[in-house]
Amino acid sequence: MRILHTSDWHIGRSFHGHSTLDALRGVLEALVAQVAERDVDLVIVAGDVFDSATPAAGAYTLLTDALRGLVDAGATVVVTSGNHDSAARLGFQSGLLRDGVHVITDPATIGAPVTVHDEHGPVHVYGIPYLEPVLLRGAWPGVRTQADVLAHAMDLVRTDAAPGGARSIAVAHCFAAGVEPTPHLERDIQQGGLDIVPLSTFDGVDYMALGHIHGRQQLSPRVRYAGAPLHYSFDEGHKPRGSWLVELGADGLGDVEWLPLPVPRALTTLTATLDELLTDERFATHADDWVRAEYTDPLPQRDPMRRLLARFPFCAEVRHAPVATRIDDARTYAERVRSARNDAELVDAFLSHVREGEGASIREAELVGELLEQRARVEATA
Repeated sequence: MRILHTSDWHIGRSFHGHSTLDALRGVLEALVAQVAERDVDLVIVAGDVFDSATPAAGAYTLLTDALRGLVDAGATVVVTSGNHDSAARLGFQSGLLRDGVHVITDPATIGAPVTVHDEHGPVHVYGIPYLEPVLLRGAWPGVRTQADVLAHAMDLVRTDAAPGGARSIAVAHCFAAGVEPTPHLERDIQQGGLDIVPLSTFDGVDYMALGHIHGRQQLSPRVRYAGAPLHYSFDEGHKPRGSWLVELGADGLGDVEWLPLPVPRALTTLTATLDELLTDERFATHADDWVRAEYTDPLPQRDPMRRLLARFPFCAEVRHAPVATRIDDARTYAERVRSARNDAELVDAFLSHVREGEGASIREAELVGELLEQRARVEATA
């Protein structure tokens, strides 16, 4: 049996104010083509299908088209909800979908698998939707954390799977021990602090398909994250996009292969002075990239975004990242002010204080001198 493991589609998410629906549609069409080309039997989408609990109409259309394409390509599809999804909305749509698509949002169904067959017999697929501990304490006494609820869920999985001895797969959306998250990207799954699920929690199944982390990761040969199919942050621009193609043989887990997906527009961080970013030919190849520009001029420059957009139409972020460091002469600002011999030195001390040691430039010193002279003339004639 061939299983394609994907996750974290985040349909409806924007990228620095730009819609990602068209880009994601193209990527998911490529994924559907892979399913057809590789004769995939089962597609797993491990949570965060939508980016918010209230997706727009276009997000529903894209999801419906993608799921229809996967089924038409010959696959059974199992979808679980994540911490971004509204389980209620995702579950409501499940009743409107065609045969072959299973949307799992109810914790009460965890011990009731979706069963698919190949020439070696049945494979039980246990979908575990995102579990909120505070909402489950009544049904599952004693659970307080994500680790607790995942442990209870996996106990339900193992209890159901053990008697028949059939091959089994589980799907969950959580923060597992040993992962490397993207800073400021994945929304923490917390209950009183960062809540990490021990790797041993996932023992007992042939393959564990995880979602939540946006970069692919292998925690063990049978426990993996597929990551998101599209880049949603510059900090993850270096991480490949794709999915895991998992083969189950008669005795369980076989080969696992990474299937890369196309990147609609590369994400690039460019670092140089603003003038170099605007004129240097070495940056010409990035004209069609999503660009994060970090200009290193000592002082903030006028209208950097407007000027950069003229060269990089997809410049999405500008940061002032001066390379100079504060020059510390061991005196406090008050001491420098007291030691100023005239108003020009007083202005220079202030500029140096607020600009990381960068005092007045030659031209600025000339302007300050002219203004001080004008003030002196006005005061003399007052």
